[in-house]
Amino acid sequence: MSSGIVFHLLAALAYAVPGLLLWRTLGRGGTVSAGKASHVTLLTALVLQVTALHGSILAGDTLQLNWALALSAATWLGMSMYWLENLVLRADGLQLLLLPLAALTCLLAACFPEAQIVAHAGNPWLRAHLLISLAAYGFITIAALHSILMAIIDRHLHRPLDTAAALPEDTSGRLSIFERLMDSMPPLLVQEQQLFRLIWMGFSMLTLAVGSGSISSLQITGAVLPLDHKTIFTLLSWLTFGGLLLGRHIRGWRGRVALRWTLTGFAFMLLAYSGSRFVIEVILQRG
Repeated sequence: MSSGIVFHLLAALAYAVPGLLLWRTLGRGGTVSAGKASHVTLLTALVLQVTALHGSILAGDTLQLNWALALSAATWLGMSMYWLENLVLRADGLQLLLLPLAALTCLLAACFPEAQIVAHAGNPWLRAHLLISLAAYGFITIAALHSILMAIIDRHLHRPLDTAAALPEDTSGRLSIFERLMDSMPPLLVQEQQLFRLIWMGFSMLTLAVGSGSISSLQITGAVLPLDHKTIFTLLSWLTFGGLLLGRHIRGWRGRVALRWTLTGFAFMLLAYSGSRFVIEVILQRG
Protein backbone atom coordinates (compact mmCIF):
# COMPACT_ATOMS: atom_id res chain seq x y z
CA MET A 1 0.00 0.00 0.00
CA SER A 2 1.47 3.33 -1.06
CA SER A 3 2.07 6.21 1.31
CA GLY A 4 -0.51 8.28 -0.58
CA ILE A 5 -3.26 5.77 0.19
CA VAL A 6 -2.25 5.47 3.85
CA PHE A 7 -2.14 9.21 4.45
CA HIS A 8 -5.40 9.77 2.57
CA LEU A 9 -7.09 7.21 4.83
CA LEU A 10 -5.60 8.89 7.91
CA ALA A 11 -6.77 12.28 6.63
CA ALA A 12 -10.27 10.90 6.03
CA LEU A 13 -10.33 9.67 9.62
CA ALA A 14 -9.03 13.01 10.91
CA TYR A 15 -11.84 14.81 9.08
CA ALA A 16 -14.58 12.29 9.87
CA VAL A 17 -14.09 11.96 13.64
CA PRO A 18 -14.49 15.66 14.54
CA GLY A 19 -17.32 15.90 11.99
CA LEU A 20 -19.20 13.07 13.71
CA LEU A 21 -18.55 14.64 17.11
CA LEU A 22 -19.96 17.97 15.90
CA TRP A 23 -23.11 16.32 14.58
CA ARG A 24 -23.43 14.33 17.80
CA THR A 25 -23.11 17.53 19.86
CA LEU A 26 -25.72 19.23 17.72
CA GLY A 27 -28.06 16.24 18.04
CA ARG A 28 -27.81 16.32 21.82
CA GLY A 29 -28.80 19.97 21.99
CA GLY A 30 -25.35 21.53 22.15
CA THR A 31 -24.01 24.38 20.06
CA VAL A 32 -21.37 24.13 17.37
CA SER A 33 -18.32 26.05 18.51
CA ALA A 34 -14.81 25.48 17.26
CA GLY A 35 -12.19 26.16 19.90
CA LYS A 36 -8.42 25.87 19.77
CA ALA A 37 -8.60 22.07 19.82
CA SER A 38 -10.81 22.10 16.73
CA HIS A 39 -8.40 24.38 14.87
CA VAL A 40 -5.48 22.11 15.75
CA THR A 41 -7.42 19.00 14.70
CA LEU A 42 -8.35 20.53 11.36
CA LEU A 43 -4.76 21.64 10.81
CA THR A 44 -3.61 18.07 11.52
CA ALA A 45 -6.04 16.74 8.92
CA LEU A 46 -4.78 19.29 6.40
CA VAL A 47 -1.17 18.26 7.02
CA LEU A 48 -2.08 14.57 6.56
CA GLN A 49 -3.94 15.31 3.34
CA VAL A 50 -1.18 17.43 1.80
CA THR A 51 1.31 14.69 2.72
CA ALA A 52 -0.91 12.20 0.91
CA LEU A 53 -1.16 14.48 -2.12
CA HIS A 54 2.61 15.00 -2.20
CA GLY A 55 3.21 11.25 -2.10
CA SER A 56 0.57 10.54 -4.76
CA ILE A 57 1.12 13.39 -7.22
CA LEU A 58 4.88 13.87 -6.89
CA ALA A 59 5.99 10.25 -7.14
CA GLY A 60 9.72 10.33 -7.74
CA ASP A 61 10.66 12.68 -10.58
CA THR A 62 7.27 12.36 -12.29
CA LEU A 63 3.98 14.19 -11.93
CA GLN A 64 0.89 11.97 -11.62
CA LEU A 65 -2.75 12.98 -11.51
CA ASN A 66 -6.27 11.56 -11.84
CA TRP A 67 -9.80 12.81 -11.18
CA ALA A 68 -9.83 11.68 -7.51
CA LEU A 69 -6.49 13.32 -6.73
CA ALA A 70 -7.69 16.51 -8.44
CA LEU A 71 -10.78 16.56 -6.22
CA SER A 72 -8.66 15.89 -3.14
CA ALA A 73 -6.23 18.70 -4.01
CA ALA A 74 -9.08 21.12 -4.70
CA THR A 75 -10.74 20.19 -1.42
CA TRP A 76 -7.48 20.65 0.46
CA LEU A 77 -7.06 24.15 -0.94
CA GLY A 78 -10.64 25.02 -0.08
CA MET A 79 -10.34 23.63 3.45
CA SER A 80 -7.09 25.54 3.93
CA MET A 81 -8.88 28.72 2.86
CA TYR A 82 -11.68 27.99 5.31
CA TRP A 83 -9.19 27.31 8.13
CA LEU A 84 -7.49 30.66 7.57
CA GLU A 85 -10.74 32.61 7.24
CA ASN A 86 -12.25 30.96 10.31
CA LEU A 87 -9.45 32.43 12.41
CA VAL A 88 -10.91 35.88 11.64
CA LEU A 89 -14.55 35.29 10.66
CA ARG A 90 -16.18 32.64 12.82
CA ALA A 91 -18.20 30.26 10.66
CA ASP A 92 -18.05 27.12 12.80
CA GLY A 93 -21.32 25.75 11.46
CA LEU A 94 -19.75 25.28 8.02
CA GLN A 95 -17.68 22.44 9.45
CA LEU A 96 -20.83 20.32 9.65
CA LEU A 97 -20.81 20.27 5.84
CA LEU A 98 -17.13 20.67 5.02
CA LEU A 99 -15.70 17.94 7.24
CA PRO A 100 -17.84 15.10 5.78
CA LEU A 101 -17.08 16.36 2.26
CA ALA A 102 -13.33 16.44 2.94
CA ALA A 103 -13.48 12.94 4.43
CA LEU A 104 -15.34 11.67 1.36
CA THR A 105 -12.83 13.14 -1.11
CA CYS A 106 -9.94 11.62 0.84
CA LEU A 107 -11.66 8.22 0.74
CA LEU A 108 -12.19 8.57 -3.02
CA ALA A 109 -8.51 9.39 -3.49
CA ALA A 110 -7.60 6.30 -1.46
CA CYS A 111 -10.03 4.06 -3.37
CA PHE A 112 -8.91 5.29 -6.80
CA PRO A 113 -5.13 5.61 -6.45
CA GLU A 114 -4.27 4.74 -10.05
CA ALA A 115 -2.96 7.93 -11.61
CA GLN A 116 -1.54 8.81 -14.99
CA ILE A 117 1.89 10.33 -15.51
CA VAL A 118 1.43 13.88 -16.76
CA ALA A 119 3.25 14.37 -20.04
CA HIS A 120 5.69 17.28 -20.33
CA ALA A 121 5.69 17.69 -16.54
CA GLY A 122 9.11 19.31 -16.77
CA ASN A 123 7.59 22.34 -18.50
CA PRO A 124 7.47 25.13 -15.86
CA TRP A 125 4.40 26.73 -17.45
CA LEU A 126 2.53 23.43 -17.30
CA ARG A 127 3.41 22.94 -13.63
CA ALA A 128 2.29 26.49 -12.87
CA HIS A 129 -0.92 25.87 -14.83
CA LEU A 130 -1.74 22.75 -12.81
CA LEU A 131 -1.11 24.48 -9.49
CA ILE A 132 -3.19 27.54 -10.43
CA SER A 133 -6.01 25.36 -11.80
CA LEU A 134 -6.22 23.35 -8.58
CA ALA A 135 -6.30 26.60 -6.61
CA ALA A 136 -9.22 27.79 -8.74
CA TYR A 137 -11.01 24.46 -8.17
CA GLY A 138 -10.54 24.81 -4.42
CA PHE A 139 -11.86 28.36 -4.16
CA ILE A 140 -14.85 27.69 -6.40
CA THR A 141 -15.70 24.43 -4.61
CA ILE A 142 -15.95 26.23 -1.28
CA ALA A 143 -17.91 29.06 -2.94
CA ALA A 144 -20.42 26.55 -4.32
CA LEU A 145 -20.92 24.92 -0.92
CA HIS A 146 -21.16 28.33 0.67
CA SER A 147 -23.86 29.44 -1.76
CA ILE A 148 -25.90 26.27 -1.08
CA LEU A 149 -25.71 26.92 2.63
CA MET A 150 -26.80 30.53 2.13
CA ALA A 151 -29.80 29.37 0.09
CA ILE A 152 -30.83 26.99 2.88
CA ILE A 153 -30.52 29.73 5.50
CA ASP A 154 -32.42 32.21 3.33
CA ARG A 155 -35.25 29.73 2.81
CA HIS A 156 -35.35 29.05 6.54
CA LEU A 157 -35.56 32.76 7.38
CA HIS A 158 -38.37 33.36 4.89
CA ARG A 159 -40.34 30.28 5.92
CA PRO A 160 -43.89 31.02 7.07
CA LEU A 161 -44.17 31.25 10.83
CA ASP A 162 -46.82 28.56 11.02
CA THR A 163 -44.65 25.92 9.27
CA ALA A 164 -43.16 24.66 12.52
CA ALA A 165 -46.59 24.36 14.11
CA ALA A 166 -47.82 22.34 11.14
CA LEU A 167 -45.07 19.72 11.51
CA PRO A 168 -45.91 16.43 13.24
CA GLU A 169 -44.75 16.00 16.80
CA ASP A 170 -42.26 13.23 15.97
CA THR A 171 -40.29 15.63 13.75
CA SER A 172 -39.69 18.17 16.49
CA GLY A 173 -36.30 16.71 17.27
CA ARG A 174 -35.16 17.09 13.68
CA LEU A 175 -36.48 20.60 13.58
CA SER A 176 -34.58 21.53 16.73
CA ILE A 177 -31.33 20.22 15.23
CA PHE A 178 -31.97 22.24 12.09
CA GLU A 179 -32.78 25.34 14.12
CA ARG A 180 -29.56 25.02 16.11
CA LEU A 181 -27.63 24.50 12.87
CA MET A 182 -29.08 27.71 11.44
CA ASP A 183 -28.37 29.60 14.65
CA SER A 184 -24.70 28.64 14.48
CA MET A 185 -24.24 30.38 11.12
CA PRO A 186 -22.98 33.98 10.72
CA PRO A 187 -25.41 36.62 9.34
CA LEU A 188 -26.34 36.36 5.67
CA LEU A 189 -24.82 39.74 4.84
CA VAL A 190 -21.45 38.61 6.20
CA GLN A 191 -21.73 35.32 4.34
CA GLU A 192 -22.58 37.09 1.11
CA GLN A 193 -19.46 39.23 1.39
CA GLN A 194 -17.42 36.11 2.04
CA LEU A 195 -19.05 34.30 -0.91
CA PHE A 196 -18.19 36.99 -3.45
CA ARG A 197 -14.67 37.26 -2.02
CA LEU A 198 -14.26 33.54 -2.73
CA ILE A 199 -15.76 33.95 -6.21
CA TRP A 200 -13.39 36.83 -7.00
CA MET A 201 -10.41 34.74 -5.89
CA GLY A 202 -11.63 31.71 -7.82
CA PHE A 203 -12.28 33.79 -10.96
CA SER A 204 -8.83 35.39 -10.69
CA MET A 205 -7.18 31.97 -10.38
CA LEU A 206 -9.30 30.68 -13.26
CA THR A 207 -8.21 33.61 -15.44
CA LEU A 208 -4.57 32.87 -14.64
CA ALA A 209 -5.22 29.18 -15.34
CA VAL A 210 -6.55 29.99 -18.81
CA GLY A 211 -3.56 32.24 -19.51
CA SER A 212 -0.91 29.82 -18.23
CA GLY A 213 -2.66 26.93 -19.98
CA SER A 214 -2.58 28.81 -23.27
CA ILE A 215 1.14 29.49 -22.93
CA SER A 216 2.00 25.90 -21.99
CA SER A 217 -0.20 24.55 -24.79
CA LEU A 218 1.47 26.87 -27.30
CA GLN A 219 4.92 25.70 -26.18
CA ILE A 220 4.02 22.00 -26.21
CA THR A 221 1.50 21.57 -29.04
CA GLY A 222 1.70 24.83 -30.97
CA ALA A 223 -2.01 25.51 -30.34
CA VAL A 224 -3.11 28.31 -28.01
CA LEU A 225 -6.45 26.76 -27.04
CA PRO A 226 -6.93 23.12 -28.06
CA LEU A 227 -10.58 22.28 -28.68
CA ASP A 228 -11.07 19.50 -26.13
CA HIS A 229 -13.56 18.94 -23.32
CA LYS A 230 -11.28 20.46 -20.70
CA THR A 231 -10.79 23.71 -22.62
CA ILE A 232 -14.47 24.09 -23.53
CA PHE A 233 -15.79 23.50 -20.01
CA THR A 234 -13.08 25.68 -18.48
CA LEU A 235 -14.00 28.58 -20.76
CA LEU A 236 -17.70 28.07 -20.01
CA SER A 237 -16.92 28.22 -16.30
CA TRP A 238 -14.81 31.35 -16.78
CA LEU A 239 -17.59 33.05 -18.74
CA THR A 240 -20.17 32.05 -16.13
CA PHE A 241 -18.26 33.49 -13.19
CA GLY A 242 -17.27 36.55 -15.21
CA GLY A 243 -20.93 37.11 -16.04
CA LEU A 244 -21.90 36.72 -12.38
CA LEU A 245 -19.35 39.27 -11.20
CA LEU A 246 -20.35 41.67 -13.97
CA GLY A 247 -24.01 41.27 -13.05
CA ARG A 248 -23.14 41.80 -9.40
CA HIS A 249 -21.32 45.04 -10.25
CA ILE A 250 -23.88 46.44 -12.71
CA ARG A 251 -27.21 45.10 -11.46
CA GLY A 252 -26.42 44.08 -7.88
CA TRP A 253 -27.13 40.37 -8.37
CA ARG A 254 -27.43 38.39 -5.15
CA GLY A 255 -29.49 35.67 -3.52
CA ARG A 256 -30.96 32.99 -5.77
CA VAL A 257 -29.54 34.53 -8.94
CA ALA A 258 -26.01 34.33 -7.52
CA LEU A 259 -26.70 30.77 -6.36
CA ARG A 260 -27.74 29.59 -9.82
CA TRP A 261 -24.75 31.20 -11.54
CA THR A 262 -22.31 29.91 -8.91
CA LEU A 263 -23.56 26.32 -9.14
CA THR A 264 -23.56 26.44 -12.95
CA GLY A 265 -19.97 27.67 -12.99
CA PHE A 266 -19.01 25.03 -10.44
CA ALA A 267 -20.59 22.27 -12.55
CA PHE A 268 -18.58 23.41 -15.58
CA MET A 269 -15.43 23.36 -13.41
CA LEU A 270 -16.07 19.77 -12.38
CA LEU A 271 -16.72 18.71 -15.96
CA ALA A 272 -13.57 20.49 -17.14
CA TYR A 273 -11.39 17.90 -15.45
CA SER A 274 -12.87 15.63 -12.82
CA GLY A 275 -16.05 14.76 -14.70
CA SER A 276 -14.43 13.98 -18.03
CA ARG A 277 -11.53 12.12 -16.43
CA PHE A 278 -13.95 10.09 -14.30
CA VAL A 279 -15.80 8.94 -17.41
CA ILE A 280 -12.58 8.10 -19.25
CA GLU A 281 -10.72 6.44 -16.37
CA VAL A 282 -13.50 4.69 -14.45
CA ILE A 283 -16.45 4.12 -16.77
CA LEU A 284 -14.62 3.63 -20.06
CA GLN A 285 -11.52 2.12 -18.38
CA ARG A 286 -9.21 4.06 -20.68
CA GLY A 287 -6.04 5.99 -19.98
